[in-house]
Amino acid sequence: MLYVTGSVLLTLLVFRRSNGDSVTQTAGLVTLVEGASVILNCTYQTSYSGSFLFWYVQYLDKAPQLLLKSATENQRTESQGFHATLVKKENSFHLQKPAVQPSDSAVYFCAVEGTVRGTAGGAEHKPTGAQEGLGGEGYFLFLGSV
Repeated sequence: MLYVTGSVLLTLLVFRRSNGDSVTQTAGLVTLVEGASVILNCTYQTSYSGSFLFWYVQYLDKAPQLLLKSATENQRTESQGFHATLVKKENSFHLQKPAVQPSDSAVYFCAVEGTVRGTAGGAEHKPTGAQEGLGGEGYFLFLGSV
């Protein structure tokens, strides 16, 4: 019998800008089987109530790409089987997927508008050089066969 397992490496990230905007992603290690659900936590602080929140995904040997974005309170946003809801009273934008697949193996970054360079109006794609604004690490979701 073949079991598919993997790990999610959750690295603590705090990105701060001079305006006080910041994003925090929780640290930890989680082991998953294919089909398991996952929640990648993201909390933020911002001085602007209309800020956009983003989730980026970076696959192996690829540039980060926009997965989800939202500036609307309590509106569920979906893409590629992932979803997130911006909850402003909790300052959260947690990324969820009910059933992960090996193709979901990637690094996941959460960002608030003030921590991603050049995002006035909401970035559709990660700007060149924005890696410093996102930070060098994110959630690493890995699923593979054993």
